[in-house]
Amino acid sequence: MEAVVFLFLLLDCCVLIFLSVYFIITLSDLECDYINARSCCSKLNKCLIPELIGHTIVTVLMLVSLHWFIFLLNLPVDTWNIYRFIMVPSGNMGVFDPTEIHNQGQLKSHMKEAMIKLGFYLLCFFMYLYSMILALIND
Repeated sequence: MEAVVFLFLLLDCCVLIFLSVYFIITLSDLECDYINARSCCSKLNKCLIPELIGHTIVTVLMLVSLHWFIFLLNLPVDTWNIYRFIMVPSGNMGVFDPTEIHNQGQLKSHMKEAMIKLGFYLLCFFMYLYSMILALIND
C-alpha cells in the first residue's frame, strides 16, 4: 500500500515540477518583454489553484499515512502557498497582479520563489522515488 502512495506522490510531484518550470518560463518571458503583464499574470493565476491543490494533497496524504518527516518537510511550503493565496489584496487580479508585478522588484521575487519551489520539488521527487523503491523492497 505504501508503494501506491509514493507512486501517486511521484506523479503529483511531476505535475508540480512541470508547473514550477511553467512559472519560470512565463516569468522570464515577461522579464524579456515577450508577453505583456496582463496575459502573464492571467496565465500564472490560473495555475495557482492546481499547484495549491496538488501540494495540499501531498501534505494531507503524508499526515494520513503517518510519514511525519515528509509531512513536516512539506508543511511550511504548503502553509506559504495557502498564506500567499489568502492574503491577496482586494482589487488585485490574484497573487500575480499586472499593475504591481514590475513594482518594487516583485518580478525578481516571484522568479526567485519559483526557482526555490523547483529545487524543493526536485528534492521531493527523489525522496519519494527512494521511499517508493524502499517500500517495494520491503513488501
